Amino acid sequence: MKLGHLIATGVLAIAAAGAGYYAYSNFLYPPLVTTSYASVAPVSEAVYGTGTVEPERWAKVVPLQRRRLVELCRCEGQVVRAGQVLGRQDDAEERSALDQMEINRGQLERDLARAEKDRDKSDAARTEYEQRWTKLEEAKSRIAAQRVHLDSLLLKAPLDGMVLRRDGEVGEIAGPTDVLFWVGPPAPMQVVAEVNEEEINRIASGQKAFLRSEAFPGRALRATVSQITPKGDPTRKTFRVYLRLPQDTPLRIGMSVEVNIIFREKPAAIVVPAEAIAGDWVQMVDDGQARRVPITVGIRGNRNTEIIGDISKGTTILSPARRDLADGARIRIDNSLTRAVEAVAPSEPADQPVAAPEPAVIAAATAAAPMDPDDAVISAAMTAHIDSVVNDARRNIINR
Repeated sequence: MKLGHLIATGVLAIAAAGAGYYAYSNFLYPPLVTTSYASVAPVSEAVYGTGTVEPERWAKVVPLQRRRLVELCRCEGQVVRAGQVLGRQDDAEERSALDQMEINRGQLERDLARAEKDRDKSDAARTEYEQRWTKLEEAKSRIAAQRVHLDSLLLKAPLDGMVLRRDGEVGEIAGPTDVLFWVGPPAPMQVVAEVNEEEINRIASGQKAFLRSEAFPGRALRATVSQITPKGDPTRKTFRVYLRLPQDTPLRIGMSVEVNIIFREKPAAIVVPAEAIAGDWVQMVDDGQARRVPITVGIRGNRNTEIIGDISKGTTILSPARRDLADGARIRIDNSLTRAVEAVAPSEPADQPVAAPEPAVIAAATAAAPMDPDDAVISAAMTAHIDSVVNDARRNIINR
């Protein structure tokens, strides 16, 4: 009886300790968690690329032969007409040859004039006249060809427009691989962008795009997709996409830009921090307890993600999610962190977001002071290039 009594006493002690620990951890001192808010914000998915600003119509001026430059106009920024001479290569040898041809033609014309007077006197005279006429025509053909050759040493404007840029200096030797002038109307302008082939099926004419330029940090620069090149580059695995710029764009010809082409967007969606999502559920705070709420994930971002489910604006959720907590477990909220957030953010969840991008995704989201939605998208695009470079680097390492 004494041994049985001791065993019973031990079992009761263990049960009491377990009950005490349960009461302590769930009622007196439950786990400490951090929280965030579900917010309403515009969300967008975008295809990322890089591009260069160019006029819609322009042409390069290159020499047809490799010669020394003897004339170049100082005409950058000036309006020119098609065919206007912009420069000249060394043609001294060709001009000397042309002068000799002209002298020879003069002599042949005089010989033909004398033969013409006697051509009806005999068959021999008629034959001589025909030979001299043939020689004169051949001389004229050679002169015409020489003039064409001389003309090829002139650098002419290929179309009406402005001299956008001039390279090279008098005295240098230039050939067919050297661009000496860029000529074209300065407006309208476009962006010629390169997009990865796996993303090209998401792009269509008429889609809007947001651009980022280091010359205009933080500005919401806009464009519209106007054309997609039918054939891609199999070596670089990219397609060329043309984007029309508005007339009031501050961008200048030759600038490089980062491009985010919007192919899907929602003006208002429920978004939460990405770390608050645990598979297909989030945990909302309900009367001091963590309740799991099933959700469907929508547009993903690095920091914030759209969710679809029984979560409304302003709902307090665990962030990050706590997979170790059972559904309905009691919790304590880390108020010190909440107070730190309140010092820099509104007490109510903000409607306007700070966006968080990925290489091909932009998800606008929460907890920031109100700002222009377009500026939020541009802010999101600022780090997209870094992610894209990292992904490309990883892909290259795998393919080695």
